[in-house]
Amino acid sequence: MEITPQDGPIVIDPAGRDIHGEAARMRARGPAAKVELPGGVEAWAVNDSSLLKLLLTDSRVSKDPRRHWPTWINGEISPESPLFVWLVVNNMLTSYGEDHRRLRRLISSAFTTRRTAAMRPRIEKIVTELLDGFEAAEPGLPVDLREEYAYPLPIAVICELFGIDDEAAQDEMRRCVSAFFNTDAEPGEATAAYSRMQELLGALIAEKRKNPGDDLSSALIAARDDDSRLSEEELIGTLLLFIGAGHETTVNLLDNAIYALLTRPDQLALVRAGRVGWDDVVEETLRAESPIANLPLRFAVEDITLDDGVTLRKGDAILACYAAASRDPRVHGDDADRFDVTRADKEHIAFGYGVHHCLGAPLARLEATIALPALFDRYPDLTLAAEPGELRPLASFISNGHRSLPVHLTAG
Repeated sequence: MEITPQDGPIVIDPAGRDIHGEAARMRARGPAAKVELPGGVEAWAVNDSSLLKLLLTDSRVSKDPRRHWPTWINGEISPESPLFVWLVVNNMLTSYGEDHRRLRRLISSAFTTRRTAAMRPRIEKIVTELLDGFEAAEPGLPVDLREEYAYPLPIAVICELFGIDDEAAQDEMRRCVSAFFNTDAEPGEATAAYSRMQELLGALIAEKRKNPGDDLSSALIAARDDDSRLSEEELIGTLLLFIGAGHETTVNLLDNAIYALLTRPDQLALVRAGRVGWDDVVEETLRAESPIANLPLRFAVEDITLDDGVTLRKGDAILACYAAASRDPRVHGDDADRFDVTRADKEHIAFGYGVHHCLGAPLARLEATIALPALFDRYPDLTLAAEPGELRPLASFISNGHRSLPVHLTAG
């Protein structure tokens, strides 16, 4: 089946103003729909849950633009493009085949379940300190929970895991990561942030080589220096991936969960009554509001003909639409768009799938299941300090959250 001219590709809004509306329009075109990304880049947006799972584990689909995307190979993606930083980096996000398996094995050996579980007391302490800090807030004035709670927790946790003690460096890294996700920024802004991030990570690596510690940065550097299984470029790219993805996704998870409960008091009442647990809140938030809406890019290594007759041609770009797939009506029924903590099947692909499942997923879940009940227990009268329609989404078709989340901590 060919896309006819009158259909045309769906033009993805770089400002992310209607992520779920775009997802619905994609589904109306079929499990894989032609879309146009910023800069006129065309891709197949895979929005069907079953198909996305198949392609995420299909050896005929690559994540490496250097080997499998003619558009990149021919130099057609300018450094001015917001897609550039998502393609130029060298890590698990842009590796294929044995390279991907090598990097994942190496990182899995450092980012262990034991290390994640050991962070619980530290996460609890950070959460308590953040909540204590709200006690000094001026009564009656709203507090931005995204800025003051959802951000500081995962930043503190990921920086502690990677041994980043310098607060100025932490702040700069956060600003750089925000620029990567802002797909509506000025041309070249993300690339400038990428260059600065490389400098920051280079300084971190130099310091850790001189003074290694019990942290993930030191563990990855040791693996690089001991047997060269990790190139210097891959080392920097891997640190960037974990520091970036290690906090942005959790920020959005907390943001979206708080918003969902404050705008659906019936759902919050079920949690407070003990009829559902906080794990249910976390999983339904991940399903209904995937922290990463769309992840660029993958590439067809050879022609792939889908069940509906659509053919992904060799070299075609593929956009993994996690938000759309996690709301797939074929999985979740006609009410797939509704946030429902009592939903029996909360299956989602918010953290990827198979060999591409996010290694940091247990940490994100741990942070959320500590931070959310602590917040609502400390402030039972918590209310949104704006009308739901007044909150602005992030300027991104990749990251799914709000620019701010203003609340009143206490009643009246």
